[in-house]
Amino acid sequence: MIEFNIPPVDRTFVPQLQDKIDNLNKPKGALGRLESLALQIGLVQHSLTPQLHHPCHILFGADHGIEREGVSVSPREVTWQQMENFCRGGGGVNMFCRQHGFKLFIVDMGVDYDFDPALPIINRKIAYGTQNFLHGPAMTADQMQQAINTGAEMVDRCYEEGCNIICFGEMGIANTSPSSIWMSLFEDIPLERCIGAGAGLNSQGQQHKYNILKAAVDKFFQTTGICPKHLSIDQRENKIINPYTLTETEAILQWFGGFEMLAATGGMLRAAEKGMLFLVDGFIMTASALAAICLNTNTKDYAIFTHCGDESGHRMMLDGMGADSLLSLGLRLGEGTGALCAYPLLVSAVNMVNEMDNFQHANITKYF
Repeated sequence: MIEFNIPPVDRTFVPQLQDKIDNLNKPKGALGRLESLALQIGLVQHSLTPQLHHPCHILFGADHGIEREGVSVSPREVTWQQMENFCRGGGGVNMFCRQHGFKLFIVDMGVDYDFDPALPIINRKIAYGTQNFLHGPAMTADQMQQAINTGAEMVDRCYEEGCNIICFGEMGIANTSPSSIWMSLFEDIPLERCIGAGAGLNSQGQQHKYNILKAAVDKFFQTTGICPKHLSIDQRENKIINPYTLTETEAILQWFGGFEMLAATGGMLRAAEKGMLFLVDGFIMTASALAAICLNTNTKDYAIFTHCGDESGHRMMLDGMGADSLLSLGLRLGEGTGALCAYPLLVSAVNMVNEMDNFQHANITKYF
């Protein structure tokens, strides 16, 4: 596994930055979450005057072998159909990127379809979908590394264009299944509590999905010889995730992962390594962020969790990481749309720090 050199943010800078925020001409804490958001942005950039430049959004698409087991109400072909729709500018992700000034990259990581080369899709296809993880690993170790490397490569491309704020989206039918398993294993939560309706499964469909995923997890432990691990009460209280070793973690990612999910994980790791902020969307991208944090805990310093969706277990996954989302709009579209919707809040937080006056300069009595 490629290693990422991700330093923690310099917390000795907190008093200086917090003092500036507290002395803006407002009651202390009156701008609530914007203040903690401004503190995080300023810490990542180590600046009293943080800036947001050239926001980019990378959407990774891929198919999943587990889809063949009927764990999703949507058929596989929807993946490639939506990818082509994004190229025409007709998706939710397109509309929000236009609205908020994001440059959009559409990347084929492993869609089970041959796209017209004339389409504006970046071809990084690893395979025509992953293998069915009910029967064995979803991908080889080399394929996992390739996916992570591609995510890093795409972030490098954005960084070279002047980007310092980035977010990721996904398109991949059945990708709530690997997300649920990652959540269950890394946060030690019973699998049945991690499984939801996905794109619209009824209760019978959810039971079938649980049965398939439970069988896949059992197969993993039986085949690999890895023993199920559990978090202690102290680890839970201190928001320590992932009871598995690094080697075991990589085995879990390889067996259950999706190409698009691991590309996003690699992108998040590289963004943190570059000192960039990255925005985390809904259930799938939160699972990718969970994977990134399991591989390097310092990654969390650079992550802004933007939206808690309706997928069962999403709030639980965020709570397990000690993360709190900016929005809860009931979105379950994916594509990174929740992250894009939250971006104006980051702009407001930065503008607050840079444009509001302070009590002393404005000749206002500081009354607290």
